Amino acid sequence: MSVELWTWIVVFLTFGLYIGIGIWARVRETEGFYVAGRGVPAVANGMATAADWMSAASFISMAGLISTLGYDGTIYLMGWTGGYVLLALLLAPYLRKFGKFTVPDFVGDRYYSQTARIVAVVAAIFVSFTYVIPQLVGVGTVFARYLGVPSITGLWIGVAVTALFAVLGGMKGITWTQVAQYVVLIIAYLIPAFAIASILTGNPIPQLALTFSDIVPRLNQLQVDLGFTQYTEPFQRFDMLNILLITACLMFGTAGLPHVIIRFYTVPTVKDARASAGWALLFIALLYTTAPAISVFARYNLIDTLNGKTFEEVRQIDWVAKWEKTGLLRFVDKNNDGVVTIAKGNAFKFIPGTTRPDPNNPDMTSANEVFINNDIIVLSTPEVAKLAPFIIALVAAGGLAAALSTASGLLIVISSALSHDLYYRVINPRATEGQRLLIARIGILIAVLVAGYFGQNPPGFIAQLVAFAFGLAASSFFPAILLGIFDKRTTREGAIAGMVVGLVFTAFYIIGTSYFGMPRWFFGVSPEGIGTVGMLLNLVITYAVSRMTPEPPKEVQELVESVRIPRGAKEAHYH
Repeated sequence: MSVELWTWIVVFLTFGLYIGIGIWARVRETEGFYVAGRGVPAVANGMATAADWMSAASFISMAGLISTLGYDGTIYLMGWTGGYVLLALLLAPYLRKFGKFTVPDFVGDRYYSQTARIVAVVAAIFVSFTYVIPQLVGVGTVFARYLGVPSITGLWIGVAVTALFAVLGGMKGITWTQVAQYVVLIIAYLIPAFAIASILTGNPIPQLALTFSDIVPRLNQLQVDLGFTQYTEPFQRFDMLNILLITACLMFGTAGLPHVIIRFYTVPTVKDARASAGWALLFIALLYTTAPAISVFARYNLIDTLNGKTFEEVRQIDWVAKWEKTGLLRFVDKNNDGVVTIAKGNAFKFIPGTTRPDPNNPDMTSANEVFINNDIIVLSTPEVAKLAPFIIALVAAGGLAAALSTASGLLIVISSALSHDLYYRVINPRATEGQRLLIARIGILIAVLVAGYFGQNPPGFIAQLVAFAFGLAASSFFPAILLGIFDKRTTREGAIAGMVVGLVFTAFYIIGTSYFGMPRWFFGVSPEGIGTVGMLLNLVITYAVSRMTPEPPKEVQELVESVRIPRGAKEAHYH
């Protein structure tokens, strides 16, 4: 059977499974919709957390960025992994002990202010929308190649499926769907990695193949021969300051992501929250320790397959012809010699305001004749390596699972921010369960439609957009949560001022430098790393303003103590 037929079968079966779980887990009460009734076992929550956190950026785009950027691309690997550890160990257990539904819940109650709650709602929606758009872009990318439909059509298919199981099951349906999606995505990621490692190095274990074979020296030499720097040469795309700031931004952003934090509210106890964090770290490590190997294998195979071949030969390769139709792979013969040249620089100039190449406008300042969208590198790797059609179809299903699992978690954040934090806690505190559920479901539909609209014309690569979302999360939520747990002197005035300044500063810098031609006026810091500066600004302002305003009420300080200090700790200390 062809790749396309296998893909239709595998995608049909997995989508049927997701929708079936959503119908089975449908809920009729708000606790089930927001936090799955707090009845999710630790192992299952670990899988769901891993699927929720490992988005299309992890599955589709991260290895592609590392493959393209080499050493500098590992900032994504270090930042996201370190950030999850920071969240799991420093924040998650305390937030679970607090025991409400959402991050704005914590902010509103901890800072005894509806204004603080509303600021947190705005931040949660802003961060989640920025993050959900690239998930839907990933869905469109997969459908465009493997199901032969336009990427926009594929995007709206993903929108429909995600909306269906999210609206029906809420967090309960999403949780068990994410368990299934984790199994699909990790199998889809590991099987091709084992196969390609064996083909290229003779060692079937990717991590060992990367470390103990000669594949990296071979790639380094290949790059030098083509005029690139060595693959492992540091500080080619980013200088040392930006490497530090981007890595830190991804770490602090991870620790402030509402859709990941909310996962720790779904388990029965604080102990289960800690256990599920450990399980999630194990499940995440399976993919994250494999990604660098996939990156090297993909880079080596792509160069070896394309460079030096004639354009006629290249276009007769099945996977090349099909990816070229999507517009995510393009060629241009700049010197009219009929031979493909891969070199430094852009093959085409980009359409203004996008990351899409203009096919009628080659970039004649470089010798490079191939444009490869970062987001297709992982998806195309099994085809480049000539693996079986079933494995290629499995990778497509894995990419969809990664994108849809994160998209559904983000939709719950947006929905709960609108229905629980804004409508119920601010506008209509007397709302019935039925009214709150209705608003929640309407919120999901509105959110997914708006995200789908923006996903049709994405303003960046998947991982780049996700990095922006992490910057916004770091600069808005992380200081408020950190100080809210560990500093009972932090006041509502300090938290509100810090969140507003951090979020506005970071958003202004990202949007201005990325889309409106504004120079990088803050010491040349890239928009991917400015979230660290916004976070520090938020932290300093929150701390300073808190010291200049009246201390929080006694009951709030007692709440902070009760969240942070285990029950019985004081008694044990005094005895």
